[in-house]
Amino acid sequence: MESVLRNPLAERLEGARTVLVAGAGGGFDVYAGLPIALALARAGKRVHLANLSFSALDGAPHPLGPDIAEVGPDTPGHPGYFPERTLARWLEGRGLPPVVHALHRTGGRPLRDAYRTLVERLGADAVVLADGGTDLLMRGDEAGLGTPEEDMASLAAVHGCGAGIKLAVCLGFGIDAYHGVSHALFLENTAALQRDGGYLGAFSVSPSSPEGAAYLDAVEHAQAATPDRPSIVNGCIAAAVRGDFGDVRFTERTSGGELFVNPLMSVYFAFEADAVARRCLYLDRIAATESFREVQAAVQAHLFSLEAHRPARPLPH
Repeated sequence: MESVLRNPLAERLEGARTVLVAGAGGGFDVYAGLPIALALARAGKRVHLANLSFSALDGAPHPLGPDIAEVGPDTPGHPGYFPERTLARWLEGRGLPPVVHALHRTGGRPLRDAYRTLVERLGADAVVLADGGTDLLMRGDEAGLGTPEEDMASLAAVHGCGAGIKLAVCLGFGIDAYHGVSHALFLENTAALQRDGGYLGAFSVSPSSPEGAAYLDAVEHAQAATPDRPSIVNGCIAAAVRGDFGDVRFTERTSGGELFVNPLMSVYFAFEADAVARRCLYLDRIAATESFREVQAAVQAHLFSLEAHRPARPLPH
């Protein structure tokens, strides 16, 4: 029974025995799902990690298929940027299974097939798609979509993957303003999903929780392992989890701009993934693509076909 004292996301996952937690947007997005993955593991569930990858994966084994690499602590690859291997090394240091399934950045159809393979071969009852930021919720008629290609390809793939439970979470409210996302429109989209029954509420990552503390450690480890390309998204989220505020500096990559780190960046917004997918105006275009270049072309074709955009507007608070 639902209650304001219970987390609706946890309730949806209560009956699942095996959960796949996957990063939606590539790069370090899988870290945005790490607190949930660790909490599920502590609850006795079998948890697997996956991520849409920006890395060259030729040196990794592909036991489950051509578009799914199995990345571990010793997988060969770029020495300065390999988020999946960095996470695998952190997991190994924690005594956790050090495997991250890296998905090739490809078209909607092969990515859907890769997710179906993972769900079937891993025996996953549920998939949790994690977005570092909030542009996963942009339906396609907003003035700014952020960086939609990877997110929408992942959303289309999870929508068609065949898992019994498909959820989506966004962590990092406000971060995508740097990419032109209007967070007033994010809230408007969330309200529409609330009316449709697809919004599962929000909850924050606490630094005093085991999962919050572990997330902070994982982000610090990743920043040390990737000093030239640390994750701005997870750096901001980690700063918010610690309780930092305002123009927090943790990398030279943010020089020339002003950050607004605040407690809302440490809040998860949770959704039924299928409900998010149904509201996307161009997901069918993405789902039909065969390559990532076609995904990019599908986004541009959709934007060209729009007669009008919902204009960005500031939050009135």
